[in-house]
Amino acid sequence: MKISKQAQRRARELFRRCLVRGLLDEDRIRQAVKLVLAQKPHGYIEILSRLQRLVKLDLERRTARVESTAPLPPALKAKVTAQLKKIYGAETNVSFVQNPALIGGLRIQAGSDLYDGSVRARLNALAQQF
Repeated sequence: MKISKQAQRRARELFRRCLVRGLLDEDRIRQAVKLVLAQKPHGYIEILSRLQRLVKLDLERRTARVESTAPLPPALKAKVTAQLKKIYGAETNVSFVQNPALIGGLRIQAGSDLYDGSVRARLNALAQQF
């Protein structure tokens, strides 16, 4: 769906007003949505869809998923969590998941960044060379 520049601008402005010290405030988001629905300005559906996309991207940016073949020891979990929070901010939520298909190593998805140090990725890269 094509969104007008004015709707994009208004959605970004609403998004910025929902930030408190760099973090999204759920109450402010709810109030912003209620205000837009009550006023129904021109292109309000576009504004709300763009605002939803901005909120979704912000939540994804603050979420990290660590995949490994076996459960990680607590010390390694703490070290990985500390490094991710150092890079992406203290409010980053880190989840650990087991994925036996990786064969070995770690695969970390943090927002749109992907760090793939798994054996499976290395084997796929090697297969691409032949």
